[in-house]
Amino acid sequence: MTCCKLYTAGYTAALSYAINYLKGKNFTILSQPESATHLLLPVPSFEPDGRIKGGGDLCELLGKLPKNITILGGNLNRPEFSEYPTIDFLQDPMYLAENAAITAHCAVKLAMGKLPVTLQDCPVLVIGWGRIGKCLAALLRQMGASVTVAARKETDRAILTALGYGIAGTENMDTTPYRVIFNTVPVMISPETAGDALKIDLASSLGLGGSDVIWARGLPNNDAPESSGVLIARTAMRFVSGKE
Repeated sequence: MTCCKLYTAGYTAALSYAINYLKGKNFTILSQPESATHLLLPVPSFEPDGRIKGGGDLCELLGKLPKNITILGGNLNRPEFSEYPTIDFLQDPMYLAENAAITAHCAVKLAMGKLPVTLQDCPVLVIGWGRIGKCLAALLRQMGASVTVAARKETDRAILTALGYGIAGTENMDTTPYRVIFNTVPVMISPETAGDALKIDLASSLGLGGSDVIWARGLPNNDAPESSGVLIARTAMRFVSGKE
């Protein structure tokens, strides 16, 4: 890809797979930043303290880069990037949808590793009907689970009924019938979760209370880094070259 000279900064396992995938597609990956046309960061790109995920100072890095370089990554709404063109993968509907599907697969894999039973006929509650909730409910049903979805909106519950899911509201939920509970909503939905269900929280902020909740953040990078990396690479290719 002669028109794109890519430099990468930071580190995650997914970014490492992304780099290998791009090399296989003949992208030029630079070892020095001075002549780069594009900078690829991890997705999401930053630690809570503002450093680049996996290591590196952002201001120091920007001082080494060409002034017209395009920044690719996630959560790029930062003042340091005000004079740079940016492509934020976490604002891209296609990336978000495919990442939700990867997250759902990882969540099911996590649950199956903790359960003493299969998912066939297993009563499962999925809280939330966003991207991850939709992917997760569909995957669980494909695997034979008995799936109930808790959704706040009446219109969503109507669609869920039409699709054949069990339905529940998000207030005063009875969680005792379920063997597994997945939460995808980033606000506190259930401060105390009754019963002995396996509780897995996939939200960016905990929505389930209790000391036995597994807060499974960053599943794609941790549990499926190759799939996550290929998605990062294909998204970069789509924006840079118009093809995957």
